[in-house]
Amino acid sequence: MLDHVEVSRLLDILGNRNRRRIIELLRQKPCFVTEISNRLFLSPKAVIEHLNMMERESIISFFTDDRRRKYYFLQTEFDLIVTVKNTKGKQRIASLPSADLRLIESLSMLRRMARARESLLDTLENLERDIEATMNDIVRMTRRDGGQDIDLDIIITLSHQDFTLDELADILELDQLVVRNSLATLISRGIVTQDGQRYRIEGIYGTPQS
Repeated sequence: MLDHVEVSRLLDILGNRNRRRIIELLRQKPCFVTEISNRLFLSPKAVIEHLNMMERESIISFFTDDRRRKYYFLQTEFDLIVTVKNTKGKQRIASLPSADLRLIESLSMLRRMARARESLLDTLENLERDIEATMNDIVRMTRRDGGQDIDLDIIITLSHQDFTLDELADILELDQLVVRNSLATLISRGIVTQDGQRYRIEGIYGTPQS
């Protein structure tokens, strides 16, 4: 059984929605960084940060394939169950003044925030469905035009933010020459452009936050 400190750390990790999404994805099968990034539409940098945190807590681990690409998987399977017990009569509860205006206002605000959160979650679910549909379109168009898997990995990664050649090779866990050749092809097709040392999708300006 986990002690109080371990439970607190676990709750801190699971308190982040994107880490919960990563865990649910890894329940299905081992995945590499760009695969997680593409499936959940998170920036590779954010994915790596979440994975590193969960790896430190021994929640996940990884193995490498013959291309030295890291595949992450759940090291420990677990279920979190929260039980709420009625302790009426067992604990002395201080009575609150019925005319406490601040309390009433706070409770009213809490209800409004809870409703707003539910509305945002519904909007987020719809957005994620739209993202998944768009991702499927991108995959279909890339393969229809004879693009390679590495081309798809690069353009999806660059759709999150701009990267240098070194950063792309590190994130994709590929040799720089392979990445450079793919970038040259994408540039010749007018899909990717180079700005100094950084590469970005043509027509996309500004770098999204991770």
